[in-house]
This record gives sequence, structure tokens and C-alpha cells, in this order.
Amino acid sequence: MNLSRNPRIREFKFTLSRIFSNPSAIIGSLLLLFFVTVAVLAPVIAPPKNHRNPYIIPHKGYSSVPKPPNKENIFGTTAGQYDIFYGAVWGTRTAFRIGIIVVAIAFVLGAGMGTVAGYYGGAVDETIMRVVDVFFAIPFLVLTMAIVVAFGRGLDNIIVALTLVVWRRYARVMRAGVLTVRDQEYVQAAKTIGVSDTKIMLRHILPNAVFPVMVIAFMDVGSMVITAAFLSFVGLGAARGYADWGQMVALARNYIVGPADDPLRYWYTIVFPGGCIILFVLAWNLFGDALRDAFDPKMRRR
Repeated sequence: MNLSRNPRIREFKFTLSRIFSNPSAIIGSLLLLFFVTVAVLAPVIAPPKNHRNPYIIPHKGYSSVPKPPNKENIFGTTAGQYDIFYGAVWGTRTAFRIGIIVVAIAFVLGAGMGTVAGYYGGAVDETIMRVVDVFFAIPFLVLTMAIVVAFGRGLDNIIVALTLVVWRRYARVMRAGVLTVRDQEYVQAAKTIGVSDTKIMLRHILPNAVFPVMVIAFMDVGSMVITAAFLSFVGLGAARGYADWGQMVALARNYIVGPADDPLRYWYTIVFPGGCIILFVLAWNLFGDALRDAFDPKMRRR
């Protein structure tokens, strides 16, 4: 069998060509490749001094005044003399851990519940969607902060809180997609020949309704990192000195604006960690936009 003539293979190749013919996808892919490389090579780029917990940023002294970039600390130091370069490098791993874990778990939970609700309808649909409505009734950030406060400060609890909040969006979008697919002829044919509901949902409905949710999920990875950074900035995230970009921005809060005669004196304390956040989020957003254009049926064959 010639695989090149297989319609699925041809469609897959066409999708890849659509994605990577988009300049946004190329820029986003390069940025993501850069961050992946930094995360993988973190022990080489910034060798840890605390081998039990390499995410603890090394520091010398306890002076509250940041020091500018020098030979020993090429990005300078924050308040408390934490090495900004080390924190930026190892913070890449923290960002991936937060974004990917939250989105992966929320995607499975939300897509699963949305599929069940849309496929069965009736009381099952009403029950699941009313739960979703309850979660949507509370603003995203307020609900996330409330859960973190209830569970206690820390990045692990931020991951739990974000997961418990984000799934609601995936459930609603997935349900909408399932409602447009479940009455298609191929689904009805599968029911007629006695295929189980589980197999129908996994083989016929989920693959044809999941793409909008996947696009949202890609773009949400960056959003989760921003939210986690904000929670760390307000004191609900990582402990002081942990390699987390939000925590590093928090350490710079008193030095965002320098003295009146030199307001940019401590620029490095905010530019490096803040720049990491901006570029990381930009990478996921650009790639997510390219996926949306590639999978959008209105634009796909243009």
C-alpha cells in the first residue's frame, strides 16, 4: 500500500504545510525550540550549587540593593543577591512544568466531560453543564486565588488550583463540537451496527471535535505561566529564592523604578525575568494562532 496516497497521510502533510508556511508558526517554533533547549541544558548552562534542589537560586550576601551585571553574575543580582541568570535559566523548567501539567490535566478532564455531556445529552448534559456554569460564575483569577489560599502557598498548589479552574473552558468548547458531530451519518452508522458508546466517542467523535480545544490548549500554556507568575508576585507562589520568573519579578518590585536621578538604574532586575515571561507566552500564542488558521475549516483550503 502506498502510504502517500492514504487520505489521512495526505491530510496530515497538508496540515503541516499549512502550519509551517505561516510566519507566526516559524517564529513561535523557534522561540519554543530555544526555551526547550535552555530547559534541557539547564544543568550545563547554569550548573546547580544545591544538588538536592537545583531550583534554589544561589546568592552571596543578603544586601537588599541589586547589583548590576558583572563577570560573576552576567545578568546581575536581585534584592537578596540572587543570581538573575541562574533564575532565568532554571525558571524555564518551572514554566514548562506549570504550563504543560496544568493544560494537560485540564485538557483531559475538560474534553472528557464535554464529550460525555454532548454525546449523551439530557440529564447528563444538564448536570455537567450546570457544574461548569457554577465555575464560570466566579471570575477566573478570583477563583484561582481562593483555591490557592485554601490549599496553601506554593507552586504545586498553584498547579492544582489552575487545573481545577481551567478545565471548565475545555468542557464547554468540547461539548459544542460534539453536538455538531454526534448526528453525522458515520456516527449513526456505528450505532446501528452495535459499536459501543465508548468506542464511538473515542474513534469517531473525539478525533473530529477536539481540534478547537487543542488550539485553545496550546495558547493556554502561556496564559498559565502568566497567571502563575502573578500569583507568585502577590506572594502566593514559590518561596523566596526559588527559580520562578514570577518570584524574580516580585524580588524586583521595589526597584522597578530607580532613584529620581537615574530611574533605569535597576533595569536588569525586571527586564530579564520579565522578558523571559513575554517571550515564552509569545511563543505559545504565535504557534497557537498558526494551529487555529491551519484547522479552521473556513481558512483551511484558501
